[in-house]
Amino acid sequence: MAILDKFKPQQAAYTAMKTTGRDPFSVCFDEVVTPSEAVLKGRRIILLGTNNYLGLTFDRECIQDAVAAVRQAGTGTTGSRIANGTYGDHAQLERRLAAFYGCRSAMVFSTGYQANLGILSTVAGRGDTILIDADSHASIYDGCRLGGAEVIRFRHNDPDDLHRRLRRLGDAPGNRLIVVEGIYSMLGDTAPLTEIAAVKREWGASLLVDEAHSLGVLGETGRGLTEEAGVMDDVDFIVGTFSKSLGAVGGFCVSNLPDFDVLRVVCRPYMFTASLPSAVIASVTRALAHVHERPELRERLSRNAHRLYRGLAAEGFVLGPRVSPIVSIRLPSSEVAIAFWNALLDAGIYLNLALPPATPDNAPLLRSSVSAAHSDDQIDAALEAMVGIGRSLGVIAAPARRARDDQRAGVRLGEATWGQPGHGPARVAVTGS
Repeated sequence: MAILDKFKPQQAAYTAMKTTGRDPFSVCFDEVVTPSEAVLKGRRIILLGTNNYLGLTFDRECIQDAVAAVRQAGTGTTGSRIANGTYGDHAQLERRLAAFYGCRSAMVFSTGYQANLGILSTVAGRGDTILIDADSHASIYDGCRLGGAEVIRFRHNDPDDLHRRLRRLGDAPGNRLIVVEGIYSMLGDTAPLTEIAAVKREWGASLLVDEAHSLGVLGETGRGLTEEAGVMDDVDFIVGTFSKSLGAVGGFCVSNLPDFDVLRVVCRPYMFTASLPSAVIASVTRALAHVHERPELRERLSRNAHRLYRGLAAEGFVLGPRVSPIVSIRLPSSEVAIAFWNALLDAGIYLNLALPPATPDNAPLLRSSVSAAHSDDQIDAALEAMVGIGRSLGVIAAPARRARDDQRAGVRLGEATWGQPGHGPARVAVTGS
C-alpha cells in the first residue's frame, strides 16, 4: 500500500466534485481590486466569502504604515522571537493589544491557528482536562491533541451539558480548561458566554474564548463576545487572529494571569516559528486603532449583515440562528450545494462552499461573510442571485406558492437580532400568529 492510498476515498470525492463544475477549493483570482470585488477570468465578481469584516485590507493608512515598515525593517525577521530577538514593533503591538483588552499581558503569534495550537498545547497537558464545544474550530482540536490533555466534547452551546461533564469528573486530579468561540465560523452563532462563565466559576475551571470571528464585530468597543456578554473578568485567555477584522495575518493571546509571560519560554509553537514581518505588525497596529477609533465600521457591518440575513430569511432560506457577519444557507444535499455554488460564481458572486464532515450536523452550507465594505447594491445583487438560483434549484418556493404555504402553516419571520441570540431557524412556525 502506497503512503497516500489512505486518502483514496477523499480523492475520489474531490475528483467527482470537480467534474460537476469549478474546483471550489482552488479558485484563483486574477486580481483582488477592493475588499468587496475581485477579477476572475477577466470578469469582476463580488467577494462575499473573505472574512474581511471591516474591509481594512485596502485601508490607506494600514498600507502606508506597512510600506514604511518594510522599507525600514526589510521583508522579514528570518527567525523566531527567541532566536532573533524581538523587534520593537512586536513589543509595541503586544502592549497595545493588552491595553485594548484591559489585560496585563499579550503574546503575538505568526497565525491565528498557531495561537490556538500554542496556547492549548502548552497550558493543558497530561493529567489535565480540556472541555471543548463540539463545533470548535480545527485549530482548537489540533491544539488539544498536541498537548496530551484529556479532551471532552460537550454539546454545542449547551452549558447544562458542560456542567454535567464537569460534575462527572468530580475530584479527579488535574486542571480543567473550558474552550468556546465568540462567533462560530460555520453558522455565525455565538456561545452562551454568560452561562458558560457561571459554570466555569462553579467548578473552578479556567476559560479560553477564541474571538477570531468576533474581534472588531461584537462588543461596545469591538473586543468581541467577551465584552458584549460582560464577562471579561471571568475569562482567563482570549485568543484571536489578525486575518479577519484586522485584514492581515497573525494571531494573539491576551491574559490577566500574573505568570502568563512564562509561556514565551515553554510554548513550542511560539518559540520555534519565525515571527511576523514588521510590515504586517505595522498594518495590524493601525487596524487595531481603527477598531477602537471607528465604531462606524461595526455599525456599517451590522447593517449589511441584517440586510443579507433578513433578505434571505424572507425568501424562505434556512439560515443560522442569529444575525452575524457569517450568513450561511443550509442546503438539502452536497450535490445541491455544489450546483448552487457554481451557479453563484457564474452570476458573479463568490462565497464559501462548506461540505460535511466539516459542518455542524453534517449539513452542506453556502457560507457568506459580510463586510463593512459592501455597498447596498452589492448586497442586493447577491440577494437577487441567491433567490433566483434557489428557486431554480427548488431550494425555496416561488413567491405565490410560499405565500400559500405560509398562510396555511401560520409562518412568520423570526426576530434574530444583532447582539442577541436568535430563537431557532430564520423561519419559525407559530400557531395562530
